Amino acid sequence: MSKKLIKSGLIVSVMTLISRVLGLVRDVVIANVMGTGIMADVFLFANKIPNFLRRLFAEGAFAQAFVPVLSEYQVKDELHAEQEQSKNNHDETRLLIAQVSGTLGVIVTLVTLFGMIASPLFVMLFGFGWFIEWFDDAPGGEKFTLASNLLSITFPYLWFISFTALSGAVLNTMGRFAVAAFTPVLLNVAIISMAIYGAPYTQSPAHALAWGVFLGGLIQFLFQIPFLYKSGMLVKPKWAWHSEGVSKIRKLIIPALFGVSVTQINLLLDTLIASFLITGSISWLYYADRLLEFPLGLFGIGIATVVLPSLSKLHSKNNPIEFNATLDWGLKVVSLFGWPALAGLMVLAQPIIMVLFMRGEFSQQDVIQVSMALFAYLSGLLSFMFIKILAPGYYARQDTKTPVKIGIIAMVANMVFNLMLAPFFGYVGLAIATTMSATLNAWLLYRGLKAKGVYELSLSTITFIGKLILSAMVMALVVYQLSSDFDVWLTMGFFEQVQQLTLCIFAGVASYLVMIVLLGIRFSDFKVISK
Repeated sequence: MSKKLIKSGLIVSVMTLISRVLGLVRDVVIANVMGTGIMADVFLFANKIPNFLRRLFAEGAFAQAFVPVLSEYQVKDELHAEQEQSKNNHDETRLLIAQVSGTLGVIVTLVTLFGMIASPLFVMLFGFGWFIEWFDDAPGGEKFTLASNLLSITFPYLWFISFTALSGAVLNTMGRFAVAAFTPVLLNVAIISMAIYGAPYTQSPAHALAWGVFLGGLIQFLFQIPFLYKSGMLVKPKWAWHSEGVSKIRKLIIPALFGVSVTQINLLLDTLIASFLITGSISWLYYADRLLEFPLGLFGIGIATVVLPSLSKLHSKNNPIEFNATLDWGLKVVSLFGWPALAGLMVLAQPIIMVLFMRGEFSQQDVIQVSMALFAYLSGLLSFMFIKILAPGYYARQDTKTPVKIGIIAMVANMVFNLMLAPFFGYVGLAIATTMSATLNAWLLYRGLKAKGVYELSLSTITFIGKLILSAMVMALVVYQLSSDFDVWLTMGFFEQVQQLTLCIFAGVASYLVMIVLLGIRFSDFKVISK
């Protein structure tokens, strides 16, 4: 089991790395073309709404509800094949996929059509500050009109990505993680291509990027179909609202909408409040969030992707010991990579932002503004990662009621924190509030698992994490000594900046590895996950 998990985790992480690198390239292109002005704020807003709904209908709540039920059906098919001494033909699993895809398809189609037609309503709801400016004919009112137009173009992305997530969940459950992990690369390629080659043929760079989102969704959807066919899981969708499998998923998905999407809801609340703040606030938060998402997606989401199917099958087979050990393994792995990522980004935030984005319309002042938001987000990096590992501990056991209660508490806390901090710290206050609510969310998730006797941090795991924190602190000190002051970085040419940054990163990684070895951490600590 451990070797299989490690191999799967590496596959997902490598594919995710490719996607995240291209994601950074995409953000570099966006920063160069639009900077952090009105057009950038509007496009990032129009892209955020379908992405939020994607988390609800696709990769987030739906996946958390669908994967455990799908795993249960696969176990049934395997047991049936053993009893009949025949080849496993996945009859029950194929039927479930047909029923879910048909039912989900009707719902998502209606939501997508409504979103395209009612895009001004969504802009008014989540960008109310822009609506007021438009209604009063105040300066900046054009944001509302442009956002409504762009949102009608990006909204179909929801339809494409919902089915992409469905097929990805099926392939992941079958142990074919590479396909689903690679798929997001295609979205980034589409957006980058449209930004570079499509802008001359559209009304504005923002329109070109919006069409890039549309095409990216379509290409991702088409890409996975051959792999489903090869796996024997490409089935004809059918409406089955009242079928056993769909009914079970329905009951799980409604509370999961809150439980797994709290972070996204919090980010939307940030966007709503940011629409009342100075121009650039949404863009500064976006670029800071993108840098945070690099380690979070690479390690947190990557490990969580392979942990959920494993936990679901262990629960179906009534194996609580390995269930506990798998959660422990997940937390150890994200801690191994999370703490040095936190330390390194804290020390090198401004040089990294400078090297990646400071060109074209992206100014020196933007570097400072983004770094302030990034500092706030980074303080919650491990909380975000732990949520990705702890939440599947509930969903794998088909318990979605507990996470929804925790999610509501965290969301309300975030709203309170926003109102407390935004008047004094502006957009940075929004980032601090998101971090505080995520930390609360992670703590409550852990406390709930501990109270149910599902999982508890052992003294050895706490000691292990303590050693990682100490190693990351030493790494931060080494990098700080090697790094130059901000003013000195500004005087360097681009290639000199890259050279200096590379030196700092390699020195940091080397010092971290030396420290963890000196403190007695070995690869064997991650090999055995069963007790």
